[in-house]
Amino acid sequence: MNGDTSVNNQTAFIEQLPKVELHLHIEGSLEPEMMFELAKRNNIELPFATPEEVKAAYQFTNLQSFLDIYYQGANVLIHEQDFYDLTWAYLLRCQQDNVIHTEIFFDPQTHTSRGIAFDTVINGIHRALKDGEEKLGISSQIIMCFLRHLDEESAFDTLFEALAHKDKIIGVGLDSSELGHPPEKFARVYSKALEEGFLTVAHAGEEGPVSNIYDSLELLKVSRIDHGVRCSDDDNLLYALANNKMPLTVCPLSNTKLKVFEKMEQHNIVDLLRRGLCVTINSDDPAYFGGYMNANFHAVAQSHEMTNQELASFTRNAIAASFINDEQKGRLLGKLNQFVSEFNH
Repeated sequence: MNGDTSVNNQTAFIEQLPKVELHLHIEGSLEPEMMFELAKRNNIELPFATPEEVKAAYQFTNLQSFLDIYYQGANVLIHEQDFYDLTWAYLLRCQQDNVIHTEIFFDPQTHTSRGIAFDTVINGIHRALKDGEEKLGISSQIIMCFLRHLDEESAFDTLFEALAHKDKIIGVGLDSSELGHPPEKFARVYSKALEEGFLTVAHAGEEGPVSNIYDSLELLKVSRIDHGVRCSDDDNLLYALANNKMPLTVCPLSNTKLKVFEKMEQHNIVDLLRRGLCVTINSDDPAYFGGYMNANFHAVAQSHEMTNQELASFTRNAIAASFINDEQKGRLLGKLNQFVSEFNH
């Protein structure tokens, strides 16, 4: 098989591969065009004249430079229908990229701090996800994130608001600025969340040190580490993560866009996969970082020599790491295995 045929084969394999996404901030899927549409609908002034100007502003140097513009964009989300439309647009992208299951984050404090009711946010997102399951066949879960730059009291308030929506929210997470806001700040909130029956995840080891990964595991009792790429700094941690099959929800394009790695060739995701870690590919904030799931898979495959079996193992890992029951996992694995076995025949 010559090089071109091999590349074309892998491109087609990625496009058609069933995928599972475990690290997606729904507010981060707000495309510039929709930002303008909602700003117009809700009479919100934007500091940009065109969607192109918005895109031009997406030149981030670190996590904070991204967060500044991210929170500004979220201001256009006001009504339940806005959150529905945002989530529905993301689901259509999932359909395009063959994402068969997604577990999405939302940031209630980004909205409640602006006077938007918690119920408005969750009801819009949940309604769209239900429609996504019925009309597109995409199953989903919702994880509520606490903003780590805000205080513990605000996180507790948010947790108490979530209790009325336990039927919609599967778990809690921790996002926003990692530096200066270690996991221990939220240990008591997480303890209460676990007591209330929520699963726990946390962003750790993206810009922050390896100690944040250890502390998320020990203090926050997480079922998954979001990002976690700094684990390469500690051989003992690498061994423990591989041994315990602790999932890492890695976001390749996000990591290079925010300069966690200068270039995709330097990214450690393939090395982690080959060392036996349960790593997965995800899109994080795709409207800002230039790519949904297929784009992330392509970026990794173009920068690292990989087999199709290895690419499929990202989905295999994501199914194992997902918060669905064993019967649902079996069904998704069946879809994956059928695709892999039929692809070359």
